[in-house]
Order: sequence, then C-alpha cells, then structure tokens
Amino acid sequence: MSERAAVWHAARELAEAGVAGAMATVSSQRGSLPMARDAKLVVAADGRRWGTVGGGCTEADVAEQALAAAASGAPSFSRHTLNADLAGDVGLSCGGTVELFLEPIVATPEMAALYGALAEATERRVAGTVLTAVDWSAGPRKEARIGPEVMVVGAPFDTEVEAAVQPSRAAARVDEALGALVEPLERVPRVVIFGAGYVGRAIAKVAADAGFYVVITDDRAEFADPDRLPWAHEVIAQDFRTVLDGLSLDADDYVLATTRGHSYDAEIVERTATSPARYVGMLGSARKRAVIFEALERAGVPLDALQRVRVPIGEAIGADTPAEIAVSVVAELIRVRRTGETAR
Repeated sequence: MSERAAVWHAARELAEAGVAGAMATVSSQRGSLPMARDAKLVVAADGRRWGTVGGGCTEADVAEQALAAAASGAPSFSRHTLNADLAGDVGLSCGGTVELFLEPIVATPEMAALYGALAEATERRVAGTVLTAVDWSAGPRKEARIGPEVMVVGAPFDTEVEAAVQPSRAAARVDEALGALVEPLERVPRVVIFGAGYVGRAIAKVAADAGFYVVITDDRAEFADPDRLPWAHEVIAQDFRTVLDGLSLDADDYVLATTRGHSYDAEIVERTATSPARYVGMLGSARKRAVIFEALERAGVPLDALQRVRVPIGEAIGADTPAEIAVSVVAELIRVRRTGETAR
C-alpha cells in the first residue's frame, strides 16, 4: 500500500472506530523545505501517526495543533517558518515557510465512506479532486470527485467551478472563491519492470518503497512468483510479447527492460520507445545500447524515439550489486518524476 493510500485508510479507520484524530495537509509553501509539496499527516489522539509533514520538531508541533483542531471540531491553519539560522542549527540546508490546513477526522459513516473511497482510488490509480471547506460553522463539508463519481458530505460545492478543480499536478491550495482547500488526487506513477531476476526484483522493492505502483513480469513462473515479490502491486507470469500486447502506457508510466536476454530487451524497447511513457530504460552497457539501437533503427524505429531511451539506466554512483543498482535506478526515476525531465 502506498503512503498516500495508507493516510486515507487511517482516516477511514479512525472515523469508523470513533477515535479522535486530525489530518494535516500542506496548503502552500515557499522556499526550500524538508517536506514534499503533497505532504500529508494523519494523527490520532492516542499518538499514532500515518504519513509525514517533514518529521522533527515541526511535525510534532503540527500534530499537536491538528489535535487541537480535532478537539475544537473546526479546521484551522498552521504556519511554520524555517529560517536559515535555524536550518543551520539543526543541520539542514533549507529555509522557507509552509502553511498547513488542519481538519478534524469526522466520525460519521458518510465521512468514513468518503475517506475509504479516496484510499481505494489512490490504490487503483484513479485521479480526482478533493474539496474541503475552510469554514465548518454549518457542519463538516467535504467533497471527493473521483473520475466521474462525486461523493459529498455536507452541502455540495458549485458545479459551475468544475473547470477550476480538475485533477492536475499542482499542489493543494486554498481557493478563496470556493472557500475550500482544493487537493488534487494524483495517480500514483507506475513502473513496469520486464524481468524479475535479481536486479529487477531489487528495483521493484526500492521503487515500491519510493511510492511507485510496481508491476513486474517474467516469462519464468519461478521468478514471477508473488511470494518472491511481496512488495509488487502486480506480478505477471507471462511471455513478454503477450504482456506487451496487452499493455497500455501513458505519461504516468515508467518502463524498465531488465530481462536476461538482449533479444527480449530489444523487443521491449522497440514496442515502448514510441509510447507516451514518461521513461523508457534498458539495463546494460553503452556497447549493448549501440548494438541494439543500430538494429532497431534499421528495423524502422524512429531515431528520436530511440534517443529518449535511457541506457545505461540509473544515476552514476558506481553501483555494482543488485541493491546498489536498484538505488541508482530508482533515484533516476524519482528525478524524472519530480522535475518533469523528459530526456537525459
């Protein structure tokens, strides 16, 4: 389960159990801060926490303030500034300001169902938008727009503002006209790994830990074994060509050819280089790249498509073991994901 899905699941469980709790969501930030732009935290009155807004003293303060919001029954905002002097004192090379939206976890069946739907949508990679009213003087008000479906707790938001709240890669923000926190429910990026050998298996584990939806496939059932790959979201034991025939790729996809044979890798690159996938990479040396790309160019694969394929894959950290290679490869995937980079 991804960290974001775990946060929504936690909110559902607290609501169903009637346990006091609150949620903190980054609503704006400026400068360099030790937290992701989509950072989110759920905290229970008994001290349990899910997710993170950066850790350390800031998170402790946010958790305390969030529980105060829970006790009051109304949302609030929390602003934190990490200046250069404080950053230096605690060994951080950052400084900036973050504002967080704090909301009580509402223990009603309707809200528990909404939290659960958001958790399920995250796991199924369905994009959407979450709207949460800033003012709860008339009661809690939250709306989840998941694909074509809409779930509402409290009064619905104006449908005429639909265009303003379409899912996007923008961070959560407060929309003054709506009087709501507008939070994109992004699709979890998917990495499709062809080849479940030692390197592919190691990449799958690190990629899952880094928040990717991991699909791994191999034509050998003993390698494509779910018990051997417990961290993968999907394990497919099929011929690579069959998998490629049924694979639909988009801009949230990352493809890795890490098979045991050059011919397999060549076909994977041939079939995916011209796809909309954000990242296509092949495990191997510069020599392997030259040989395979020359053959693929002769076979009619456009040169510009081949030039976007990354070979060798991974950051240049001198990686040697499968675990080290996995770290280097996933580091590159993260860089592409976070910076929007499209070519090496």
